[in-house]
Amino acid sequence: MKVRRLGLFGGTFDPPHLGHVAALRAAGKSGRFDRIEVTVAGDPYLKDVDVSPSAIRLAMACAAFDGLPFVVVSDLEIRREGPSYTIDTVRELLFEADDVDLIVGADLVSQLASWHEAAHLRKLVVVGIVPRPKSVIVPPDFWQCYEIPMEPVDLSSTFIRDQLSQHADLGQFLPANVIPLFEGARG
Repeated sequence: MKVRRLGLFGGTFDPPHLGHVAALRAAGKSGRFDRIEVTVAGDPYLKDVDVSPSAIRLAMACAAFDGLPFVVVSDLEIRREGPSYTIDTVRELLFEADDVDLIVGADLVSQLASWHEAAHLRKLVVVGIVPRPKSVIVPPDFWQCYEIPMEPVDLSSTFIRDQLSQHADLGQFLPANVIPLFEGARG
């Protein structure tokens, strides 16, 4: 049976953190989605840092988001060869959903127009914007957008990777079952 409305929340997830969990909870509570698909990027073409192997990032995402209502973690982009482009994922998901909403942080909204095949992507999706600290939500021209109501969470995976090297208590940033996977990947 086809899903009526699907939320797509993609990323590198190196590591998935409590800000990601909060965004998914808020999206789930919004009542907009029948399902939210979390896709872990196989080859995150926009990242210029060394990322953990995709199998580890997938395991971390499963550990972080397990048990969240409406949420399914997918290896769709990992199974696909080459760079992970959101447009390809959306096209594939439209075979199983009537509508796909792309869920992104407010810090990424200004970049949407530069994404691969952005002109086609904006015709296929509505964008749910998750507020971020110090980020003003300004929808790009010609994109249909709305805000997902939640308190902004001031976390990033880059910050958490830096904290690991400083031997910080990762329990304040990551779900407990993600910590051993992340430390193992980065240790």
